[in-house]
Parts: sequence; structure tokens; C-alpha cells
Amino acid sequence: MSAEQQRLEEDNRREKYWKRWGPYLSERQWGTVREDYSENGKSWEDFPHDQARSRAYRWGEDGLLGICDSHCQLAFALALWNGRDPILKERLFGLTGPEGNHGEDVKELYYYLDATPTHSFLKALYKYPQSEYPYSELVEKNGERGPLDAEYEIIDTGIFDDARYFDVTATYAKASPDDILIEIEIHNAGPDAATLHLLPTLWGRNTWSWGQEGEDYPPRPKITGGDAPHLINVSQKRLGEWVWALDPACDVNFETLFTENETNFQHIFGEDNVGPYVKDAFHRYVIHGEQSAVNPDATGSKAAFLLKLDLDAGGTKAIRLRLARKELWPADPFGSGFSEVMQARASEADEFYESLSPQHATREEKQIMRQAYAGLIWNKQFYYYDVLTWLKGDPAQPTPPDARRSGRNAGWDHLFNRDILSMPDKWEFPWYAAWDTAFHMVPMAKIDPQFASSQLTLFLREWYLHPNGQMPAYEFAFGDVNPPVHAWGVWSVYQATVEGGNPDTRFLESAFHKLLVNFTWWINRKDEHGNNIFGGGFLGLDNIGVFDRSSLPIPGSKIEQADATAWMAFYCLRMLQMAMELAKDNTAYESIASKFLEHFVSISHAINHIGGCGLWDEGDGIYYDHLHFENQVIPVKARSLVGLLPLIAVDLLSEEILERMPNFTRRMQWLMENRPTLGRQVSMSEPCPEGANHRLRILAVPSKERLLRMLALMLDEAEFLSPYGIRSLSKRHAENPCVVHVNGAEFRVAYEPGESECNLFGGNSNWRGPVWFPLNFLLIEALLTYDQFYGPCLTVEFPTGSGNLLRLCDVARELARRLLSLFTADEAGYRPWHGPYSIYSKQERWKDLQLFHEYFHAETGKGLGASHQTGWTSLITRCIEIAHQTD
Repeated sequence: MSAEQQRLEEDNRREKYWKRWGPYLSERQWGTVREDYSENGKSWEDFPHDQARSRAYRWGEDGLLGICDSHCQLAFALALWNGRDPILKERLFGLTGPEGNHGEDVKELYYYLDATPTHSFLKALYKYPQSEYPYSELVEKNGERGPLDAEYEIIDTGIFDDARYFDVTATYAKASPDDILIEIEIHNAGPDAATLHLLPTLWGRNTWSWGQEGEDYPPRPKITGGDAPHLINVSQKRLGEWVWALDPACDVNFETLFTENETNFQHIFGEDNVGPYVKDAFHRYVIHGEQSAVNPDATGSKAAFLLKLDLDAGGTKAIRLRLARKELWPADPFGSGFSEVMQARASEADEFYESLSPQHATREEKQIMRQAYAGLIWNKQFYYYDVLTWLKGDPAQPTPPDARRSGRNAGWDHLFNRDILSMPDKWEFPWYAAWDTAFHMVPMAKIDPQFASSQLTLFLREWYLHPNGQMPAYEFAFGDVNPPVHAWGVWSVYQATVEGGNPDTRFLESAFHKLLVNFTWWINRKDEHGNNIFGGGFLGLDNIGVFDRSSLPIPGSKIEQADATAWMAFYCLRMLQMAMELAKDNTAYESIASKFLEHFVSISHAINHIGGCGLWDEGDGIYYDHLHFENQVIPVKARSLVGLLPLIAVDLLSEEILERMPNFTRRMQWLMENRPTLGRQVSMSEPCPEGANHRLRILAVPSKERLLRMLALMLDEAEFLSPYGIRSLSKRHAENPCVVHVNGAEFRVAYEPGESECNLFGGNSNWRGPVWFPLNFLLIEALLTYDQFYGPCLTVEFPTGSGNLLRLCDVARELARRLLSLFTADEAGYRPWHGPYSIYSKQERWKDLQLFHEYFHAETGKGLGASHQTGWTSLITRCIEIAHQTD
């Protein structure tokens, strides 16, 4: 067991709380629904970036390359000033949804370099321009652009030309759970000497200004000057007594600054402040020279060391700090032991990740995995949102408008979130999305199965799950419908515990019972006519449809969705797997397994046969949504992932399982004999010279013939197969858009391989062509399952029409390699996700940096959408493993 694995065990057994401190600090608290107290629900406008430095947050904190404790009672982050910016750089800047020509978008360059799951070692990099940060230019240029134009990025401004920037690297290493070593390295990459003002900052989240009482509202912490200028004492009711210090040997002059984490009411609202020292004091002191802004008595709830660093061209300066519980404070906090701990934690991180790497993975592939895992860990966030309190307002604050009680999330007043959660992207999506989380936890289970299982369990707890059984979607609308992938996530994480030699059956059983409630919600709410054909709305695929499927523009119409129906078949199979696993120790689960088998075959029969051929189109060889309007049934013939999704609803039953479950087997045989139209969904393997696996039965939505038809489309480079994976919409629609005419109105969808060309769902997400990791991964998994059944007797052309025949397991590996190619460098150092930005391949300090975007241009591979959505794009780690698998 490695040192990091030992720490994980100690944390899991609650012997040592290694995860008390972590990268839990949000990168954007402003502009969120939680902080929105407006009447109209326009969160971007109610709390804009310009107010963030002066206005106390109600529900969290944000900062630059920062950390905090697991309840965000104390937070640490960096603040910077290059001598030219109009504001202190305390947090990342980006465009709001209305400002961006493709929705919200961070306009900063930062990278997660390393992280261990106990956060014993963390490392991240921020590139800070030496010229004045182009706030206005970024807003104005993007405002001039439309949806057909690319976003105007910070690299486009030329501010990084001639390498005139600082590399700011923050490294954290834990000597113990409550003893954190911090090193801030500043490198002047430019050709001339330059000065940087650095403010390492420690502060308490404001829990005292709202008139609330209870454990969530401890009193104001006390941060005061210590016995020496480089020492600061911290007292917080729940965390206790701490010491924070700057290494006095850092050989630079410094000041200590103190203020309160209180709103500057005078600046924001034109009202009197509660005291003379407020949140934006350090900004005013550094930028404007306001000596009176900071507290001369060296006390407050927010403190910073102010250091002025003069760096020669190419020069580097390291600043060391330490934050530890008072009783743990060492006699020599910055002696040789400091460097020894830093080096040990870095080496232990190497050891931990080397043990997880595939045997034949290249150095580059290992590096990609390492940064992907780092991003997954850095995207953990303290997320606090008590909907009932938010709806009612706080006693010491103005009463929210009456419209709030019937507006956003009003039906979710049971929901109480105060947890460390895995975010999709802590700037662009600093709030969870339920289906994203399931994908995040599949790679997370490889490095921290306990966190993965506890995260999935949390979403099924009574303070998350709606009383009616619905899972919360995301904070902009908890009542929206995400694809039901939670059961798949639970099963995948459980499988990881089996592979690790410690099956977590208790987790599986607990989650299974709550999933039964959620499954019932789907059956009762989303099968409108009780015919096993489902409609769930947009289902996370945003603008993939010809129109918004959550709000049909045609009165009196309804839509039967191929993807919603496929998701439910997929859901059934994962629940079936769980029931069969639990039946090993409790035969009562056999009858539940039978129930999910019947659900599956009924749904599969409906999508294939209801009304004749269900949602299948024999001419095109793919499934389509059906629009019902008056007495018409109109197939919506958009060739998209919607029609490919039935492929993923596949599972295998082994003879071993059937022999072990006699009651289940009898019920299955009865079904096949007495309901033959349903029973044909359960198939025996067919003999062939190459030899299929005769000990397996397959449960699958498409028959073998339909599977082959679908794969011919999916693997056709003129249709779905991109150099970088499977497109979300067929390339065929570039020249032949899908057009639907209903009641005199025309609706259309065309192939858009990059950013969205319409504003549907804010225009910040596009499922009309780009490559997306989550569904690509599910398709890869499905191909591997089909191959287990058919073996070498089933081959397909890859690509279609090439004459190159491959087994389905080899097709899966080839798709994994195409996804991997987004991040691997050519001989010139260029990686497709770079897009037009050659700086990554031409400058030495950029060449190994990776960003794991939300989605990717289907023709060029350029990274698009959220730039740090390492959540589900961290599935690249699994793709690397699959690419190296052998039969």
C-alpha cells in the first residue's frame, strides 16, 4: 500500500481527517443562483463580477488557486497586482451568459497540474499578464460578435505575446491533516524585469451578518497579528486555534493587512457600512493607496501578507507559508523539514499514480491521466444551498420579493445542500448537475472509491431526492430532467470496489433501494400513455433537437423520445444487474430482478415494435423521435445521438447466474415461451465457426441486424465518425439539414461541428455535431459488451466502406484512441484541443499544459465550452486504459 493509499484508508476509517482541507474553494461565487436575490431571477445581473470584491457572499466563497476547510469556514487564496490593473486580481474573470456570444465563458488561463485524493499534495498554475488586464476589451469584442463567430479569448488580445506574463504556481503539501505547507512560486517569463504584488490571503466565510443562529452560523472568526510580524493567529469556533505564518527568510519586505469580510454598503448600495473595515479594503489599499482602508489594530476576519516582488527577466521567487493548528505548530516551521515534506508528498503522488497507470502506457499518456485526475480533484467544491432559507430570506437582510416563492426552485424547499461536491467546472458550472456527477465518479472510483460511492449516495438522500422521487438537476432549475444515469454510475463504482478486492455491497444495497424510488418517478411521470415509450424533455442534450423538447412550440403536440426510451431501457438493465448481485446473499432480490427484466423487455419491445416498428426507421437504419400532432405522427429525422442511444441498452446474462437464480430463470423462461413477442428480446448466442460465447445470453434493444445497420451509420466518416470520436449529429446534415413542417411552421437542425449557432439553452452548449465524452464513453462500453457476446464471429467495417474489418472490441479501442488523440502531441508539439493557438506548441512553458474542455470540434478537435470541465472529460483516463486492453 502506497503512502497516499494509507492516508485514504486512515480517512475512510475516520482515524485521521486528511480531507478536512482541500481545493474546495469555488472559482466563481458571484453570478450564481444561490447569491441571486432579485425579483426576476437574473443571477448574472444581481451579483456581477464588479461587486464581488466589495460584497460579502451569503452561501460560499471564491478565490484564486485557493483551498478551504470542508465547511468553508476559513479560506486561503492568492491575490495579485501587476501595477497596471484597475482592480486587485482576487478571482477569475469571465463573461456572463448575456455578455458572451456563446454564453458564459472564463477569460483566464489557469491549469490544474497535480492533486492526490486526500489533497496531501496539490499544485496549480495561473498565468498573469504583466500588461493591464483587458477587461473592457474582452467584453466589447465578444459583444460585437454573433453566434456564427468564434469567442474572443484572452490569447486573442495578444497580451501574452513576447512572454510578458508571470507564471504563478501554488503548491500545497500536508505534514498532517491540520498542518498545511504552502509554496507560491512566481516566475517572470518576460524579457524585462517586472514587479508583482503578491497577497496570500486568509479569511473567514461570512456566517454572522444574516441574523441566523445554529451550527451553520458560527460567530465571526478572529484573525490577529502574532508575536512576530510574520505570524498571524486565527481563532474560529468550530476549527479552533490556528497559526498562519510567512517564512521570515523569504528575503522580501512585507506588510500584514487586516480587515473584515463585510459588504461595502457605501460603495454598492450608497448606505452606511456596519464598520470602517470592509471586504474590498486590500483592493483600495494596494490600488488606490487608501491607508485608512485597513485596520491598524491588526485584527479582523480577513488578513493578508503584502509582498512586493521585483523579478529580473526569467527570474523566479518562491514564497513559503504554513497554516497549522496551534498545538501542532513546530519549533522550526520553515527549517529543513519543510522541504522534506514538500518533496515527500510530490514523490508519494508519483508513486500513487504510477501504480494506477496501464502497464504499456507512454510517458505522455501517463501525464494526460495525471492532469485529468488533478482536474477532477481540483473541481471539488464546498456547495451550500438551503432552498427554504433562500426562498424566505434572512432576518437581518431585506425580505426577498414575493415572486421568489413561486419562481425558481420554489417546489424544492426540502433541498438542503451543504457538502463537498464534484463540480463540472468550478468557474463555468460552479454548481452540480446530477448526470454529470455520475460520469465524474467513474474515473474517481479508480483513485478514491469511498468518495465516489459517498457522492452518489448523497444524491439519493432525503434532503436531495424530491419526496416524489425526482433527483435534483442543477441549481438553475432543479425540476429539469437529466438522463437517468445514476444507476449506471452506482453499478460502475461498485464494480470498481469489486476489482479493488473489497466489494462495497452495503453501498450497492443502500443506493438500490433509493433508486427504486427514482425509477418509479420516471415510470409514473415520463411514460405519459403507459405504453413504455418515454419523453423526458431535453435530457441534458440541450439543443440537439429540431426544437426545444422541454417546451414544444406547437400547442397540443407531444413527443415520444428515442433517447428517453433508451435511457429507461438502460436504467432497467443497471437495476437488473444490481438486483442479481444482491440476490447472491438474499434470494428476495430474485423477484425484483424479474420485475426489471420484464420492464426491460417491455420497453425494448415498445421502441422496436409499437405501432408496427416503434421508433425504428427501417429505411435509414436508426431510431427517431416521433412528434404527435393532432392525428399525425411525424418522425423527426435528425440523425443524432438520440437515435444511437438505444445501442447502449445492452447487458449479458451468464449461465452461471441463471443457475444460481432458479426463480428468476423460471420467470425468464416463462416469459420467452408465453410472451414470444416480448421474449425475443432475450437471445441465445448463435453458433459460428469462430465461436461465440455459448454460456451467455444477451439483453439488447437492437437486434443483431439492427445493430449492424446502426454501426454502419455510426462508423461512417460521412455520418457520425469523426477523427476524434463519434459526432453528436451526423455530418450528413451539413448539406441536408433536417427540416420538419408542422402547422405551417418550419423547424430545422443542421450540422454544427463547433460552437452553437443558436441561443437555445444560452448558446453555451452544442449537441448538433461536436464530440462529447460522456456518450462516446457509453458507446465504447456498449461495444465491449456486444463483443463479449458475439466474439470474433461479428466484425464490422471501420470506417464504413473501408473494407477494414474489426471485432467490436477493436472498434471500441479505436474510438478510445480517437478521443485520446485530442490530447496527444504531434512532432511539432501540437495537440488538436489547442485549436488555433500555437502558443501551446511553440513556447516551452506551455507545451505540457492540458485543458479538458466540455466538448470538442468534430472536424478540428478544438476544445470548446467550459475549459475546465475535467469532470466528465476525465473519462479520458478510462479511455487510455481501454486503449491498452488486450483480449
